[in-house]
Amino acid sequence: MRVELAQALVDTADGQRAEEILRKCVHCGFCNATCPTYNLLGDELDGPRGRIYLIKGMFESDEVDEHARFHLDRCLTCRNCETTCPSGVEYGELLELGRDYIHRQSPVASLLERILLWVVPFHRRLRFLVRLGRLVRWFAPKSLKRMLQPVRTARVEDDGSEATVTLLQGCAQRAMTPEVNQHIAKLLRARDVTVRFISSEHCCGGLHLHLGRHDQALKHMTQNVNALYSETTTTYVSSASGCGVTVKDYGRLLGTKEAVALADRTQDIAEYLQQFTFERHPNIVRVALHIPCTLQHGQRIHGLIEQILKRTGYELVPVRDSDLCCGSAGSYSLLQPELSERLLDRKLTSLEERAPDVIATANVGCQLHLTSGTSTRVVHWVSLLR
Repeated sequence: MRVELAQALVDTADGQRAEEILRKCVHCGFCNATCPTYNLLGDELDGPRGRIYLIKGMFESDEVDEHARFHLDRCLTCRNCETTCPSGVEYGELLELGRDYIHRQSPVASLLERILLWVVPFHRRLRFLVRLGRLVRWFAPKSLKRMLQPVRTARVEDDGSEATVTLLQGCAQRAMTPEVNQHIAKLLRARDVTVRFISSEHCCGGLHLHLGRHDQALKHMTQNVNALYSETTTTYVSSASGCGVTVKDYGRLLGTKEAVALADRTQDIAEYLQQFTFERHPNIVRVALHIPCTLQHGQRIHGLIEQILKRTGYELVPVRDSDLCCGSAGSYSLLQPELSERLLDRKLTSLEERAPDVIATANVGCQLHLTSGTSTRVVHWVSLLR
């Protein structure tokens, strides 16, 4: 793709990187075939190729295009297009640059965006609101009522300063599904793995990054690195793939020695658990598995969860269009509710087609989103390991 940057952007790092990514695009359109929003809407501007042209237009004119803002906001950042692209276009990174450019030039934010940015990255605030919501959940809409189902929790204890692994807790997971990390800790300790939790763990910065607040995202990331990084810790494990994909990208985003080391030492829980064997729950056999976009397209991890569950004795039922997003996509389900609901309906139709005993996934956002639309039990896949 030929690119002629606006003069004001020629010598900037963002402009040069955007040009580098844009030049890789060969206009083939393969990306549209696997784009969830293009498949729903049939609009070229709601597919990766169209959005790439919109970003290109802004960087060539050095002007914010409100039309571009509208269509970029409707992107899930699922990165399915990256998996499909034969030219290796780093669409997710280009989208970050485009959204950041729009916010810098025209910092418009809805009230809901402001609330999300004030609440979600701070797990104590989020946990307080979740607990409050659970008290009045019977008066909430049905979808929200399911998401606010109370869970049994126990105090998360630290095994000590000399840790074999440091388990990342996440923001939403600590507030909404804390039992997942507790279960993982029990699984690992039963296999003589020492587990450490860092109470000062900060937000990974993913929410700010995807909403175009690049500087604020880097601030959160730096604070998180300062809280988590230790030269003596060789392994960090994440069970929320949305957080894991962001932490694994710290080297590119921050570039410091500590950030690079933390990113290199971070594994998804599936990568770590593949070395162990487990037992199946006796009353669960058939599992419909939803692999989050942040795992299959972001982290490029394929087949590990399937291998572990099959080895444990579960029957994984076939799921149509398993590469497509469920519509959760972080804050997307709240900021783009109509599109998100349509994607959710399509995904649940595929997941429930073979009447599974449970639906399993690997990210707290997907788990809560799927739960909101079905009466079939939805679990984090690690809870299926006894």
